[in-house]
Amino acid sequence: MKKIFIAALAALTLTANAQDKGQEKQFTVVKEIPITSIKDQHRSGTCWSYSGLGFFEAELLRLGKGNFDLCESFVVEHTYIDRADRAVRTHGDVSYSNGGSFYDVLYCLKHYGITPEGTMPFPGSLYGDSLFNFTELDPIQNAFVEAIAKSKNKKIPLTWKRDFANILAGYFGEFPKTFEYEGQTYTPETFRDALGLPLDDYVSLTSYTHHPFYTKFILEIQDNWRWSESYNLPLDELMKVMENAIDNGYTFAWGADVSEKGFSRNGTATVPAKEYKNDMTGSDAARWTGTNGKEVKVADSEDEAVITQEMRQRGYDNWETTDDHGMLIYGKAKDETGKEFFMVKNSWGDYGKYHGVFYASKPYCAYKTMNILVHKNAIPKQIRKKLGL
Repeated sequence: MKKIFIAALAALTLTANAQDKGQEKQFTVVKEIPITSIKDQHRSGTCWSYSGLGFFEAELLRLGKGNFDLCESFVVEHTYIDRADRAVRTHGDVSYSNGGSFYDVLYCLKHYGITPEGTMPFPGSLYGDSLFNFTELDPIQNAFVEAIAKSKNKKIPLTWKRDFANILAGYFGEFPKTFEYEGQTYTPETFRDALGLPLDDYVSLTSYTHHPFYTKFILEIQDNWRWSESYNLPLDELMKVMENAIDNGYTFAWGADVSEKGFSRNGTATVPAKEYKNDMTGSDAARWTGTNGKEVKVADSEDEAVITQEMRQRGYDNWETTDDHGMLIYGKAKDETGKEFFMVKNSWGDYGKYHGVFYASKPYCAYKTMNILVHKNAIPKQIRKKLGL
């Protein structure tokens, strides 16, 4: 999930929608699952950390463990160290960037633990900012990793990992070995254990035809640099999982493409029925009407395209569907026409008409979902059986 907030914001700014000129859509909540507060990733590509931790915070609420604010910096810093190591080991064939995946969050929890917010410097504070701002960090860390990974020397410096860790510590701070939380002393590992999350019960799901259904495969995207596997479902069953999860009180982390025109600043994500052109070049009508031979017809703006498995696959194969952004889906709502949307928690702060929340149509989710991370019990039993879960 590599889109930087500024790029996404620019794309949104360029998006025109009839609703922007009128009143905002009115939504009525159908089902809403408790979540923690909306955060702001600001000028960083760390949506995967915010959405991944937001998902686990929602899971803690669902499990009755309480309301927690977990530390994104702890996850990001550990992940960047690991990703740099993988990039160097593959001579740069694994890309290094500030993007990541939901699995990076799960991996960090399992292998390094977790800490609450406040145990490391607040995002941006060491750089004199109030939030994450990678304007200076990115050029430095990217250049450092590339210099090591692409080095033409026969041996690489033995100190490179320490030097790189120092660069990150200068921005994110040092990892706490122990910390106090509500009167108790913890390490990152003991705090994770105290949370009691069933970390082995979370699975990634996707839907593509270039691998067999009901098997696992490594999703071929750059930010899946840990090569984690996702279960492959037919599209209709992936959508059934999303519906079933919300209907039964489960949220899920949602990785999706947000570069489409239908993902707009009006706070909705839809797949408008496409314009189509009837080629009339050389026809009698074109000759007499003086047109250029292209009759343009536009569907009603409320209409959406019908998404098929083939359409979804074509978008992925043609790089039209890209791994852009990680978010959290936590409910369903209906607009004034009765059409249902999924409710999405974003990580851009108090942004847009709905103050950090937006509404994604079901066709949009069917078309542009890269993968979801969800508790296995949110999957309908008959589908879970097919997956061997």
